[in-house]
Amino acid sequence: MLTEDRSHDTVAHGMQPEDTPELRALYKGFEEQNLLPLWTQLGDLMPMVPKSKAVPHVWRWADLLPLAEKSGELVPVGRGGERRAIGLANPGLGGNAYVTPTLWAAIQYLCPGENAPEHRHSQNAFRFVVEGEGVWTVVNGDPVRMSRGDLLLTPGWNFHGHHNIANEPMAWIDGLDIPFSQQMDVGFFEFGSDRVTDNATPDYSRGERLWCHPGLRPLSQLQNTVSSPIGAYRWEFTDRALTEQLLLEDEGQPATVEQGHAAIRYVNPTTGGDVMPTIRCEFHRLRAGTETATRNEVGSTVFQVFEGKGAVVLNGVTHKLEKGDMFVVPSWVPWSLQAETQFDLFRFSDAPIMERLGFMRQMIEGQ
Repeated sequence: MLTEDRSHDTVAHGMQPEDTPELRALYKGFEEQNLLPLWTQLGDLMPMVPKSKAVPHVWRWADLLPLAEKSGELVPVGRGGERRAIGLANPGLGGNAYVTPTLWAAIQYLCPGENAPEHRHSQNAFRFVVEGEGVWTVVNGDPVRMSRGDLLLTPGWNFHGHHNIANEPMAWIDGLDIPFSQQMDVGFFEFGSDRVTDNATPDYSRGERLWCHPGLRPLSQLQNTVSSPIGAYRWEFTDRALTEQLLLEDEGQPATVEQGHAAIRYVNPTTGGDVMPTIRCEFHRLRAGTETATRNEVGSTVFQVFEGKGAVVLNGVTHKLEKGDMFVVPSWVPWSLQAETQFDLFRFSDAPIMERLGFMRQMIEGQ
């Protein structure tokens, strides 16, 4: 455990040389050769605890949706720009459309009758629908219905496009690992069909029909896959799982993560692991009046309120929340949730990266 008297600022600095012409010449030589000495920047390169440049922030759905609607009036969807998607730019990240140093989040908007052309990219992506019906996303030729409360996956290098057959526009959130992929220089991109390759509108995609039978795996698909083969995780099953956890808690059974707090993780049925190698997706439900423990976690997290009213406490500051509101928790920023009504929240994070690389740490108040 770190103590206040053992930080970079309080430990005596034994490498503070006398300012001489020779030292200035040495430093000039460093600069000319594109060198930087560790002893002048240790606190920045190796902080005692993570100190993200990203800052905690809340985006209000009441502000986001009107801007998306206006974009629908003014900006066409088509080849080149590809998507009418508006990225959430963390105020601490210098104007980049990054919600965290590893994650990208956006609100996407599709008007009636519109087609978003098909393309594919190395980056892993998902969609989460807070409200609306009538859009199908076509992933590698498989049409997948998008409905309220559904999590839709587009793993890396899968062709995908969207089309809206309804008489109303539809908005949803996108999540991708764009910042991580960009920093690691792993990105590829390829254009596909100008329109979706299958205009069918089935209730359930072929992937769901094959894979979404609890506890059962098709013998034709015994090879594990890097990402989940399920295109859509339906709200009806998420809601039922959360409801049953709280009912079991009422019966005195150990079913919830903490009192009044039910939660599920969406998983890849071939491995039991995360749905994609770089992104973890979860859903949380709090009973009215529940307050969670305060947590510090390595890695970054984004939440969207699906239903209900409550608040998040970020670094000691309380932010009231309503349906659709989104907030970001940068690495090691303390956070907790408070439920005014039943409080349902979708969560995604970069936890798979942190865990696989051995960087994950967590501190929970009272434990």
